[in-house]
Amino acid sequence: MTDKLNQYLEGVFAPYEATRSVSELKADLLADLQERYRELRAEGKDEATAFELTVDSIGDIEETVHEVANLSRTLERQVVTRFDASALEGSDFAGVSARSGRFGASALRGSDFSNADLAGSKFKSSDMREITFDGANLTDAVLTTAELKGSTFRRARLVRTDFSMSGLYEVRFEDAALTDVAFRQTDLRRTVFARCTFTGVDFTQSDLRGLSFEGETFTGVKFDQAALEGVSLRGAILRDCSFRGGWTKKYYKALRTVNFDGARMDKLTYAAIKGMGFTPANVIVE
Repeated sequence: MTDKLNQYLEGVFAPYEATRSVSELKADLLADLQERYRELRAEGKDEATAFELTVDSIGDIEETVHEVANLSRTLERQVVTRFDASALEGSDFAGVSARSGRFGASALRGSDFSNADLAGSKFKSSDMREITFDGANLTDAVLTTAELKGSTFRRARLVRTDFSMSGLYEVRFEDAALTDVAFRQTDLRRTVFARCTFTGVDFTQSDLRGLSFEGETFTGVKFDQAALEGVSLRGAILRDCSFRGGWTKKYYKALRTVNFDGARMDKLTYAAIKGMGFTPANVIVE
């Protein structure tokens, strides 16, 4: 009869065999069922009746087992996606799902994260030079104080992604929609933005000198206290953008060097620039 009880549990637990905690639960249940079966037999029940009553005594456990399995898998997954302080140069993470992964203070230079799901992951203070993030989902990811020289973000999903105070020398953002992305206090002088849209992006106190944003679209973007000498916004579209310079004359002087030729902007953005003592010429106010 023990074999029969074991066979019954094997059928219940078959879909969850790979989950460690479920295996432990199965062993505990088997011991309980065996004890219950012995008690029923001692009460004079025949084998078939004792088996039926034993199985009935634990009720419908499939839902419980399913919940335990899901919880266990979640916990095990969290362990698997913890790579803090790891040496992982040149690793292949292409296409992986590592939501809420932990890669802080790690050496990841030359790794491939293309098309990976990295939502909510943290890469703070890591060496991330020459990494491919093309097509990756970086929603709510944190890449602050990281070194990203030479990395690429082509067609990446960038929503609330934080790059503040990171090294973005020769980093390329191409064909990407940046939504509520933060670049605060970041040197962007050699960063490339090609065919991107900017919604709610924060460039506060960042160095944008010499950058070309020609033809790009900006909505609700903050250029507050940023270094803007030589920036080109020629042909760009600006809606509800902020140009606040505090009390420094340096910001006012830098704003006069920005090329707004052919730019289209709403009345609020135009007023924000004009309020800084500079009236951009050759722009279309809508």
